[in-house]
Amino acid sequence: MYDVIVIGGGPTGGSAALLTSKAGKKTLVIDNEKSITKKAWMDNHYGVDGISGPDMVEVGKKQATKFGTEWIAAEVSEIQTDNGKHIVLTEDGKSFEGKHVILATGMSVQLAEKAGITTAPGTEPRVNKIIDVDKNGKTNVKGIWAAGTVAGVSMHTIITAGDGAKVAINLISELNGERYVDHDIFKG
Repeated sequence: MYDVIVIGGGPTGGSAALLTSKAGKKTLVIDNEKSITKKAWMDNHYGVDGISGPDMVEVGKKQATKFGTEWIAAEVSEIQTDNGKHIVLTEDGKSFEGKHVILATGMSVQLAEKAGITTAPGTEPRVNKIIDVDKNGKTNVKGIWAAGTVAGVSMHTIITAGDGAKVAINLISELNGERYVDHDIFKG
């Protein structure tokens, strides 16, 4: 069983997976490879002097897998909740069990609604609906979290990546029973 299953491998999901796996949590990313970021060019990312969306997604994937994240390409068809665990089903017939799920599904709430997760009117242009979350990223279904555009933050990748990190830190803190902080120190 996974500690965390992240659905979506764009900047939000990749950032969340990077932190959960770096914190020692068994993490799986299920990515349908349809991230809108793959069509973008970013000249507005602090610390990055221009990068294509596909390159950004690939760098994020490498960072997360370096710390143990498993990353698969698949379309999630359903999330079932049973006795405190979540079963994530894919269209190719596979199933994965997790203690927690992070929805990082961009502009799509379809999977969330199918799982009984509360949605609300969208907050960004072209985003009709979002998942209703609390300040930590929790949905109305225990153990299911949401981050990024689908949780109502701005579509800018620097913001969605930060929101994925925020939700991951909150989830890790809950799992650990104390506030989690991840600070690397430069040894130069």
